[in-house]
Amino acid sequence: MKQVPEAITNTKKTGSDRQREHYDVIHDAYEDHYYDEYSMSYRKKHIFAPLFNGLTLENKTIAELACGNGATSKELLRTFPSVDVLGFDISAPACKAYEQEVGRPCYELDLTSDTPPTNCCDIAVVVGGLHHCVCDLPNTIKNIASMVKPNGYLLMVEPNADFLLEFIRKRWYKADHYFDDETEKALSHEELMKIGRHWFKCVDIKYKGGPGYFLILNSLLFRLPKWAKRLIARPLIFIDSLYDVLPFKMASPFFIARWQRLEGVESSSGSTSNARAEGDTRC
Repeated sequence: MKQVPEAITNTKKTGSDRQREHYDVIHDAYEDHYYDEYSMSYRKKHIFAPLFNGLTLENKTIAELACGNGATSKELLRTFPSVDVLGFDISAPACKAYEQEVGRPCYELDLTSDTPPTNCCDIAVVVGGLHHCVCDLPNTIKNIASMVKPNGYLLMVEPNADFLLEFIRKRWYKADHYFDDETEKALSHEELMKIGRHWFKCVDIKYKGGPGYFLILNSLLFRLPKWAKRLIARPLIFIDSLYDVLPFKMASPFFIARWQRLEGVESSSGSTSNARAEGDTRC
């Protein structure tokens, strides 16, 4: 695990400390379920394909935020061999796993409170990481904005707080020890855009997910063994393709959003409180 070229300075204690400790405890079980071959098949079909579709990625520097073992980075290197990838994660074990799995540098970084390196990437990708930063989302988005070069992109995949069954998810978060319900929550893209619009514009958003999202990608929640995932993975991945045609976001448990960094706006030039108040939620 490397030290960030530009010093990361921990300026305050936040709820993210609980997230760090929590993830370190569940790391092995998390990796075993979320990155097995069946979960990766789901990611390739329903996450990576729409996330990167139509973007010019060749010869770009791409930072994977909340990177875990680097599943997204590995897929990028497989599909676009000319890209330069690097990882950032709050967890030291995750950073170590990233460097072992991907063979590229990974830096320990708390997105909610540390000072990140500036203009370090053309594209920042975060798959399921922002909803772990709810203790200070405005500062998190501001920090990410400082990392992304002008006209670059922030690509995100997050659980959808506007999902019809969100009330069940909230109760599950409270009851299941694999969650810390006070420091991780599903996100509303409209509310997130209210924060981010000072530095980003929304390019597009897709609401997605069906039974495969829960039983294949999130199999840890149901303690589903791999032999069971093997039996149901292919049909459920197909069924989730049918769910994609549903026309309203309340039917979808997660969203994929692609934002573009505004040119001529420094991350330090706007307060996070103003960014929250002035939000235009249109994409």
